[in-house]
Amino acid sequence: MTERRAILSGSTFEEEIGYARAVVDGDLVHVSGTTGFDYATMTISDDVVEQAEQCLRNIGSALAEAGCSFADVVRVRYLLPDREDFEPCWPVLRRHFGEIRPAATMLVCGLSDPRMRIEIEVDARRPRTRDTASPA
Repeated sequence: MTERRAILSGSTFEEEIGYARAVVDGDLVHVSGTTGFDYATMTISDDVVEQAEQCLRNIGSALAEAGCSFADVVRVRYLLPDREDFEPCWPVLRRHFGEIRPAATMLVCGLSDPRMRIEIEVDARRPRTRDTASPA
């Protein structure tokens, strides 16, 4: 049977809306669109670069709980209400994804709260252990 497990971050949005920060489905990890809220305080910076940093901290926590890291990310999606906010975030994004080069998409769209200036979602594949790796 394939393992399916929900990972919760403690965000009030997860409870109010009815979703998980991430879902582990076998070797796949799907991290929901994640914004720059600090879930411990439910506060968010006005600065888009600081929001991007917090998004990635939140995503990193979910990936770690799923048993993987940014090195395992195969797909990333960036959602921003203002296309002009994307380029200032590039150095932050490059620090996390520049070496692994996941497939990526950037979309300009409305987000659910006007304070949100960037939302990031990722898909990852958990690393295989020696016990589950197929023979070479």
